[in-house]
Amino acid sequence: MASQPASRYLQPDWFTRTIFNPAINLLMRVGISIYGSRILAVRGRKSGQWRTTPVNLLEYQGQHYLVAPRGVTQWVRNVRAGSPAELRLGPRRWPIRLDELPDEQKPDLLRAYLRKWRWEVGQFFEGVGPEASLADIQRIAPNHPIFRISAAPAG
Repeated sequence: MASQPASRYLQPDWFTRTIFNPAINLLMRVGISIYGSRILAVRGRKSGQWRTTPVNLLEYQGQHYLVAPRGVTQWVRNVRAGSPAELRLGPRRWPIRLDELPDEQKPDLLRAYLRKWRWEVGQFFEGVGPEASLADIQRIAPNHPIFRISAAPAG
């Protein structure tokens, strides 16, 4: 588990909530992925209802990861509570297990994520980009939960 307490969260602005995310969700619901994006569905830890959000998949050294650029979002809290999760694209659904990484395993993944997705999420990384020093990457690592994706166990 990451060493950062569940606190930092950057709430989406009006444009993201009402225009950008709904447009991306619509495209993914019909099966169109933007640069590897997917819909993450996680059961609410309190409501039990499926909650969805667009996410940017990171493939790194043969593994897939989810990074929470905005910090400890509701989907992060639901995953930490043990809620079931799945990735969706069009009619396809993939049950997944998400294992949170400790901060010391994050620097290379954050660099790779920022190389691929900085154009979309760079503003959430406190001015740190993929070319930043290791010290700067380590400084922001606790603010960005990262989960390794694996197939959900059968049954």
